[in-house]
Amino acid sequence: MSPPPVCVLVSGGVDSAVLVARELQTGGEVQPVFVRAGMAWEEIEQRSLILYLAAVAAPGLRPLQVLSLPLDDVYGSHWSLGGPGAPEYDAPDEAVYLPGRNIALLSKTAIYCALNEISRIALGVLSANPFPDATDEFFASCERALSLGLGRPLTIERPFASLHKVDVVRLGGNLPLDLTFSCVQPAGELHCGDCNKCRERQEGFIEAEVPDRTRYAKQHGVV
Repeated sequence: MSPPPVCVLVSGGVDSAVLVARELQTGGEVQPVFVRAGMAWEEIEQRSLILYLAAVAAPGLRPLQVLSLPLDDVYGSHWSLGGPGAPEYDAPDEAVYLPGRNIALLSKTAIYCALNEISRIALGVLSANPFPDATDEFFASCERALSLGLGRPLTIERPFASLHKVDVVRLGGNLPLDLTFSCVQPAGELHCGDCNKCRERQEGFIEAEVPDRTRYAKQHGVV
């Protein structure tokens, strides 16, 4: 018996890309949802995601649903909108914090799910995530609040919550991960190779001993 449909919150990055493939393997229907919030990298991220989903297409994969929840009115000149101060290569993980990111994503997505009779939302959150809206307590509270507010049961699932980037890259070693995108300051159509997220991506492939076919504008000595 197939599991009930699941909504996978997707970016263009490795973690959610591997999560989509994992959910498709269960034989159930998968509804990918991409939420546009006005981030500087979203155009290329969405294009990359469309290519990736086409490459892993399976009978259970529903068409990509794109939602809009602009944050420019509250983020102002934040680096994520193209302002100064984007986290550099050696910046700590805490530097890429986007205030309320998961609150915004889950709120809009939960409404979509309630209106389309989907009771499960899955995210590719990893164990090393240091942010306040990525804790067990947050997700448990959010699940309860959204279920109460929407008047229907809703579960928030994090299948990769005990994994690190290297583990997820290994899981997706046979997938077209070169079609994914995880950079906060793109160099045209390329990964900049010079930001925190590019370093995290490079290190994940190296540690997993999986060939990295990503095109970086700058390599930082990584082959």
